[in-house]
Amino acid sequence: MRLVIATCSVTYSGRLNAHMALAKRLLMVKADGAVLIHSDGGSYKPLNWMSPPATMRVSAPDEHQAEAGIQEVWTVSATKSDDTLKILISEIHHDSSHELGTDPGLVKDGVEADLQRLLSEQIERLGDGHALIRREHPTPIGPVDILAKGPQGTVAVELKRRGDIDGVEQLTRYLELLNRDPLLAPVSGVFAAQQIKPQARTLAEDRGIRCVVLDYEEMKGVDDADSRLF
Repeated sequence: MRLVIATCSVTYSGRLNAHMALAKRLLMVKADGAVLIHSDGGSYKPLNWMSPPATMRVSAPDEHQAEAGIQEVWTVSATKSDDTLKILISEIHHDSSHELGTDPGLVKDGVEADLQRLLSEQIERLGDGHALIRREHPTPIGPVDILAKGPQGTVAVELKRRGDIDGVEQLTRYLELLNRDPLLAPVSGVFAAQQIKPQARTLAEDRGIRCVVLDYEEMKGVDDADSRLF
């Protein structure tokens, strides 16, 4: 990756036209062909950019540009369209290149799969007398996150990080299908999430679905909910 801090102006032409006046900015030239222009504030997003695949050509300024103090002209052209990013550089303050190697990728913590695993291991969080039947119970319309045995019969659990109305509707469809199976019926529902929106809770309770809020940090064992002040 090449990192250049330069005083420059930027013009984007193509599907949209945009211009940024002369200012000091960070220019990032990535190995995949992407070019990104950042400022020192406002957002983590670049001010402007060209996505790969793209090619960059560095040229000397023409006579008019040179008279205006331009030292270099970067022309970044998209491979699959006519879009062009033109960067007119007046002064380069820093220029360095770095070999980053292969990135192992982002590993997310606290996704629904993590919640499913932890709840299946701590099924007692659904209440006394619950036992795990299986995770990812298959149905013709998709897998039920957790199927458990409760004191009053079978329990189908739908897990979300943030529970909204769509999750309640999804669980409702599962319950309608599962209750047709005489080997499972009666099947009740539990809507479990780290956060449950008020509208989702209202809909779930109206349909006889129990709501359970999960504390992911506590379930991992890295936070003791009982010792909190708040």
